[in-house]
Amino acid sequence: MKSEKAPLLYWRLSGFYFFYFASLGALIPYWSLYLKDMGFSIREIGELMALILITKIIAPNIWGWIADHTGRRMLIIRIGSFLAAFIFAGIFFSHSFWSVALVMLAFSFFWNAALPQFEVTTLQHLEDQPHRYSSIRLWGSIGFILAVASLGYALEYYSISLLPLSIFGLMLGILVMSFFVPERAAAHMPLAQVKLKQILLRPEVLALIVVCFLSQASHGAYYTFYTLYMEDYGYSRSVIGQLWALGVIAEVLVFLVMHRLVPYFGLRKLFLVTFLLTALRWLLIAVYADSLTVMLFAQTLHAASFGIFHAVAIQLFHQHFSGQHAGKGQAIYSSISFGAGGAFGTYLSAILWETVSPESSFWMSAMMGLAAFFVVLRWIHAKNAR
Repeated sequence: MKSEKAPLLYWRLSGFYFFYFASLGALIPYWSLYLKDMGFSIREIGELMALILITKIIAPNIWGWIADHTGRRMLIIRIGSFLAAFIFAGIFFSHSFWSVALVMLAFSFFWNAALPQFEVTTLQHLEDQPHRYSSIRLWGSIGFILAVASLGYALEYYSISLLPLSIFGLMLGILVMSFFVPERAAAHMPLAQVKLKQILLRPEVLALIVVCFLSQASHGAYYTFYTLYMEDYGYSRSVIGQLWALGVIAEVLVFLVMHRLVPYFGLRKLFLVTFLLTALRWLLIAVYADSLTVMLFAQTLHAASFGIFHAVAIQLFHQHFSGQHAGKGQAIYSSISFGAGGAFGTYLSAILWETVSPESSFWMSAMMGLAAFFVVLRWIHAKNAR
């Protein structure tokens, strides 16, 4: 970032992350409650939540290809943000399973298109300082915290119908902030010397893709059913909201120091520790959900299971996918991890929840985290990944 414009640009970039992840903080923890209030079963809730994740498999790749070939990333982000908000408004008129499914599928197709391209825009601004990404991205976590904590209290005392209105307002905030980030940051990039297929066939890249898939698949039960799970153990919605917020506070704290952790430990060591702590987190939730003390500790591990994981994964993908492949690289990261991995984890956890037990969903999550650890141990050896 140019020094004379850095502070202003910092807040413009941070503002977009703030509203985007605030909308996520309203949607992910509480949307299952809204769907349950509408009368849908656990299986139907799992299917509806998976729709949001399924669009992440397709949408980021389509918009990433367009952005890489046109260089108009911010225009794509603005169009996607407008259509996401416009289509989401249809939820106010949807009552059946299929009408809700159509709205969720359509709005998320455009909503999911924005973030991967904005990640590229941010990294372009940072130029030769990608390790400072976390200091901007942390504002997304702050937005998530404020949304999840405030809605936790609000939904304790007011109707659940407040939720879709809150999400719609936050989506309008995303749209507004997109107009403050200059288009020049998303200018056309030089052609890459290596074909995309060649990059994807590298063993370390394939391993990275598998690891990202496993990581977000392990979060499927958490993102979709954690609120319902904790309610079954007798926790109030306000307390559950605070537990969600605690996890993201831990994420914020680790983002504040990632620019120091990466040069000191290297990406590979951070990845290894991340997946051991991820497995531990899901194990604790599966076994000790009745202990508030243990749940408080488990939520602090979100610093590793998402915070460190995301910061490391973003940089590894940035290393492997450069030039004209930058947008496609971030799109692949989003679609494989948050899309395919998240959808698989959500659907599998819904099946385990109904056929075995709610706890079994988190046992499976722990196994996925442990599997990711061994993949990193064997195959991840990228530069700055000592």
